[in-house]
Amino acid sequence: MYQNFVSHLKKYISLTDDEVVLLLSSVKPLDIKKKDFLIKEGQICKANYFVEQGLLRMFFINNKGIEQTTQFALENWWIADYMSLITQNNSHFYIQAVETSTIIAVEHHKQDELLKQIPQLERYFMLMMQRAYAAAQMRVKYFHVYSKEENYRQFVSLFPDFVQRIPQYMLASYLGLTPEYVSELRKKQL
Repeated sequence: MYQNFVSHLKKYISLTDDEVVLLLSSVKPLDIKKKDFLIKEGQICKANYFVEQGLLRMFFINNKGIEQTTQFALENWWIADYMSLITQNNSHFYIQAVETSTIIAVEHHKQDELLKQIPQLERYFMLMMQRAYAAAQMRVKYFHVYSKEENYRQFVSLFPDFVQRIPQYMLASYLGLTPEYVSELRKKQL
């Protein structure tokens, strides 16, 4: 059940067997069916979610009633509405399963306790946040530097797994494109 979770942590930090036992006793496994929600807009994000198996997405609904995907998370990635998680205020986002998924939830109050009990987890989460922030910076650069077609091609080359697993309309939403334009780009590649 926790194989990816523990292996992923151990890539970045050392954990004793006792620390692994403590950690696993403090997290909650969740099985989420395709299209089910972890959180909806207006709810409070109560946990940081690690994807053990499957695929999730974060999105909001814009003022035209259109879903705008802002993030995906597949195996060994984390996802949460961090503003809501940190402040414990209402979320502005939805987090939904794109595929049936197994998630490890680290609840807000338990994460603080774990950071005190297993200090090296602070380093781990610092590294994860740095990587996520760096990825966000590159995403902003791609939007400003590349054309829509180049942005699509860049994404496809960097994340081929996503292209196979994400419905076309979600990929289009994430890249700021229409599904029709993504379809045209895919046809060009064949």
